[in-house]
This record gives sequence, C-alpha cells and structure tokens, in this order.
Amino acid sequence: MIIDAQGLARTFRTRKRSVEAVRGVDLTVKAGEIVGFLGPNGAGKTTTLRMLTTLLRPTAGTATVAGCDLLRDPVGVRRRIGYVPQAIGVTAGGTDPSALVGEELTIQGRVYRLSAGQAAERAALLTSQLELTGLEGRLCKTLSGGQRRRLDIALGLIHSPVVVFLDEPTTGLDPQSRSNLWDHIRGLRERLGTTVFLTTHYLEEADALCDRVLVIDHGKIIAEGVPDELKRRISGDVITLSVSADADRAQAVLTGYPGVRDLVAEGKAIRMTVTSGEQALPGVLRQLDAEGITMDSIQLARPTLDDVFLTLTGRSLRDDSPVGEPRSSNETRQAEMQP
Repeated sequence: MIIDAQGLARTFRTRKRSVEAVRGVDLTVKAGEIVGFLGPNGAGKTTTLRMLTTLLRPTAGTATVAGCDLLRDPVGVRRRIGYVPQAIGVTAGGTDPSALVGEELTIQGRVYRLSAGQAAERAALLTSQLELTGLEGRLCKTLSGGQRRRLDIALGLIHSPVVVFLDEPTTGLDPQSRSNLWDHIRGLRERLGTTVFLTTHYLEEADALCDRVLVIDHGKIIAEGVPDELKRRISGDVITLSVSADADRAQAVLTGYPGVRDLVAEGKAIRMTVTSGEQALPGVLRQLDAEGITMDSIQLARPTLDDVFLTLTGRSLRDDSPVGEPRSSNETRQAEMQP
C-alpha cells in the first residue's frame, strides 16, 4: 500500500473547548490509484491531509506513507511525496509571484537535492507534460489561473514523488480550465505512474477522475468505494413510471417486487428505488404488461455522489452546516494554529 492509516486522529484545543477534527480514520491507497477524499468544510478532510503529509502530528493512530512511518520517519515521508495545497482564488498558490516560472521549478528541484542538471531535466519534462512550455521566462504573477495551478502541480512533482496530494486542485478555476486540469491529473498516473490523493468539493470532479472515493463526515470515514458502485449500493437507481390508469393496482403489483428497495406512489406516478436500474427495468415492464397495465412514460435516473451523502447523513455534500450542533470550519482552522 502507498498509504495505510489506522485510527488516525487529531484533537485541537481552542479557547472555549476541544475540537475533535479527526476521530479515528482508517484508509488505504494502492499504488497507481486516483483516490478522492470528499466531505463538507469542517468534516476533517484538510486535517487528515495535513497529517498524512507530516504538516500536523496525529493525536493518535499510525500510518505509513510511501513506505515510511509517519511518526518515526517524517523526513522520509516528505522526500517521497508531493503536496499541492489549496489555492484560494486564481492568484494564490505555492509560487513566488515575482519569480520566473523556470526559476521556481529549478529552485524547487534543488531544495529536494537534485543536481542542477537533474533539476533542469525534470523542469523541462514537467513543463512539456503540463503545457507550460514557453512560459519559463514569464513571471508567475502573469500566469492565468489554470497555468498557475499546473505550475503548482509541477512544483509538487519536481522530485518524482511516489504519491502526490492535491488539496482542492481546481478551486477558483473556470469550467474550461478545470476540465483541462482533469486531463493533466489523469496524465500523472498514465504518463508518470504517480498515485494521486485529492480532496474536492466538486462532485463531478470525483466522478470524472477517481477510481475510488472516501467520504468523511464529523471526522470519520462513513463510506468508501468505486463511485458507480457506491452510488448504487447506498442510493440506488430511481425508476419513475407514469400509468394512464389503475395506479393503485400497479403499486400493488410492484410492492415486494425483487430488487425494489423503496416504492412511493403519488397520483399516477410510481417512484421506485432499485439497486440496478437497467437490470430491474425490463422485469418491471414485463410484470406490468402481464397485468394489462398501460404506461404513459418511463424515466430512469442515476444517483449522484451528493445523493450518496444525502442518504448517509441527511444533508448535501456541499452543505457546510452539519446536522445537530453547529461546527465552524474556521474554528478548526484557528485551532490548528494553536501550539
């Protein structure tokens, strides 16, 4: 495993109380995977990421990252990982606005003890693969948002890390730049063999990029799996039938039908939740046809990752206000700054 964490936890103390930001996280990431880490603000995403990248020491638990023990060999972890922090807006990031793009890359390489030649070679490779060729002589502050994020990623990859951590990599980007960056993130694995662990608030991003997703809420992993399998297992597909008549009889025929997890009738509409819509639909139609029940329309809807989160927690993945006692993500961030 590239990442293997067991019981990872972190508690912060504020002036008013203790904040359990992460409450015993177990997670694994295999070599070559692109894994998405999902959850609303304050759920524990960034705190977990900061622990895995040695920026925060866990209160409890153990982990190995890229073959190195997180607590006993943090320097070894840092040598073998790349970390691209979240950018707030298109002008933020890990770069010096007054530096040249080429200088930033070669200096970063030298920081990781690459020779001058090795740093130049890696910089040339990454500028080519991340579409930065021709920008080496430009000041970082003159780059567009998409170019700036690609440069941030290049800085995180300059030393050929085994795994790269991306914290909200496309925040603040326009849709075209976001889609372009997705292609480059896929290319990290396809061209460089890099394992990618990313946090995101964009549900379509997780669907488009990730082999597997982990959902965290209130500091605990509450679900994990392949996106399509997770959506079907937890939320299920939804079949909506509109019948011309005999709605009560149609409901009676389908109640208890194999594979139907939930059935609701409203007027002439019958809404069913099933595990696999394409497998259940033919049988449902045959059953109704055998009973002489005529349908006006049929709809099959796929669940989203937001549906998964709604099913698990009763709130939207993008809703920052937890159920029950309020929790502020700013409170957690302020606690992180306490000694």
